[in-house]
Amino acid sequence: MKRVLLTGAGGFVGARAAEQLSGQLELIPVPRGWIQNASQPDIARLIEDMHPDAVLHLAALADTGFCEKNPDASYRANVLVPLWIAQAARGAGAKLVAFSSDQVYAGCGRDGALSEDVPLSPSNVYGRHKLEAEQRVLDAAPDAVLLRATWMYDLPGYRLPMRAGFLVQLFRAALHGERLMFSDRDFRGVTYVRQAVSNLVPALELPGGVYNYGSENDCGMLKTARRFCAELGISPALIPGDRERNLLMDTAKARRGGVVFDTTCGGVVRCLADYGLRG
Repeated sequence: MKRVLLTGAGGFVGARAAEQLSGQLELIPVPRGWIQNASQPDIARLIEDMHPDAVLHLAALADTGFCEKNPDASYRANVLVPLWIAQAARGAGAKLVAFSSDQVYAGCGRDGALSEDVPLSPSNVYGRHKLEAEQRVLDAAPDAVLLRATWMYDLPGYRLPMRAGFLVQLFRAALHGERLMFSDRDFRGVTYVRQAVSNLVPALELPGGVYNYGSENDCGMLKTARRFCAELGISPALIPGDRERNLLMDTAKARRGGVVFDTTCGGVVRCLADYGLRG
């Protein structure tokens, strides 16, 4: 069983990784909040002392609005900390798997599903920092795996941290009679987080590099929201918007490495079945 150091174990994704993967990996969770104040020597000592086979770096500062207003904090959390971990992991002979983001594709200006090698010029601070982190981490540790993750969701349960993801937004709008605006010119995949977590096990075996990671989608967000509502049996007011963006990702590279996801709409069926809300 692989001995794996886990950062972000108190967060949305990391808490689910700690809960789901405990029988498949020997997980060593980094204490909640420790990474936020750790120096480069602190991180190097931790990884040297723990002697992990791999590091799952799931801690991040992922609020794009906050990052836009606080670029220094974003740079530290999303560039420097992953770089320090990569340097320490390589020195300790440990494999690093870390999350990047589909936000690196913001501003790409291309249609259709995007592969990992398209030219990029992210239009927001978070995306620019994630792209820089990919480049600097791979320079420091060429066998590291960077996973460009989509927007993720879950339902409340398992006594784990929640965030206002896609499903929660739809349920709240239906419950409170609120209106939600989505655009059919806004394209992105949306992923059931528990499937993303289960796929971290095969991701540990991927060769070093960047991988698109999550559910593919074949339509814009307005149609996606309508499809989800049909599966959920709810009818919130969905208002057409005019946002234009393409974050769709081609995940063929990850599939060749054994990392396979449901489609965006297939994922919600799996989610509902997991929670006993669908046969």
